[in-house]
Amino acid sequence: MQGWCPPVPILRRLGFRTELEATYLTLTANVVNAAFNDASLRAQIAATREIIRFQADQLRRVQRQFEVGAVSQSDVLSQQATLAQTEATLPPLQKQLAQGRNQLMAYLGRLPGEDRGEYVELRSLRLPPRLPLSLPSRLVRQRPDIRQAEATLHQAAATVGVNVANMLPQLTLTPNIGTASLTVADLFSPQSLTWMLVGTIQQTLLDGGQGYHAKEASVAKFEQDYALYQSTVITAFQNVADALRAIQYDASTLQAQAAAEKAALDSLKMAQQQFKVGAISYATVINAQQTFQNAVIARIRAQAMRFTDTVALFQSLGGGWWNRDDETALSVPRDGGWLQGPDGPATAATRDAPFSPLPVIPQTPDASTETVR
Repeated sequence: MQGWCPPVPILRRLGFRTELEATYLTLTANVVNAAFNDASLRAQIAATREIIRFQADQLRRVQRQFEVGAVSQSDVLSQQATLAQTEATLPPLQKQLAQGRNQLMAYLGRLPGEDRGEYVELRSLRLPPRLPLSLPSRLVRQRPDIRQAEATLHQAAATVGVNVANMLPQLTLTPNIGTASLTVADLFSPQSLTWMLVGTIQQTLLDGGQGYHAKEASVAKFEQDYALYQSTVITAFQNVADALRAIQYDASTLQAQAAAEKAALDSLKMAQQQFKVGAISYATVINAQQTFQNAVIARIRAQAMRFTDTVALFQSLGGGWWNRDDETALSVPRDGGWLQGPDGPATAATRDAPFSPLPVIPQTPDASTETVR
């Protein structure tokens, strides 16, 4: 029936359902983000340990060079300080990993001691080849928070209708036995019934304005819910726009970080070669090591940020609605309904090639040897 509005209890149950779905969507996004953060921290820890191993090996080489008089004691102390600084970055990463695992267990409804050790590796993660990008009308129907606000708005509108109806006179016709009946046979005849108009007009008019104020309160509640609905829709489109921009700039950031890592590795190789022939001091080699270490960690974090922002995009679009088969799942977008993944040429290697937390670092040769190791 056109213009029919479901009863208030039905609308209230619909609101509870969409609220539950919104909570489930948030929980799902939190679990995925926690898994991505876990993978990122594991990659950073692996890279840091590899750098520590390399710097410890460098320290042993510098100490041997000092014994033969090829370098000064300050070079040995500088390498020791560099190694100690790198080792100091490992415990905070391990602490974040442990706390992140506890948070992930909480999301999964487990105690910290019930951790089964499941995890994903950053190198095994891939972005979807096509990111779903829905039309505005579909976005309104997909997000559970929008549908919850819509259900609340319908409920407020129905309440207004109920309160307006309560202000109308409630008239009831009830028959009453008159005193004109003389015989038992005539007692229940229609002619012997005196129809009495039992109404509540007087009660409606003299209720102290309760009905009017109830109606006005429900109208104010409707206006409030309508403003909330508008705000929810605007926020939804802002979330989508922010997520799309974030993914776009994440691709540029990862591309720049990959280039910076490659440049830092080339610089480290060159510094080692120049130090071998005595063109530079060992302090330059140490600076190159630190620059390369920072570049590796920054590249890993840039990779993880892309995955996190991709989760934010899926969440802003209402979750995996295109894989569902209920009344909220609309047809899969066709032409113009998919956003191609923002992978640039420089990020193709980090997306498709086997992931290595740390490139092969060239070793600085001993001053007492001529073979480049």
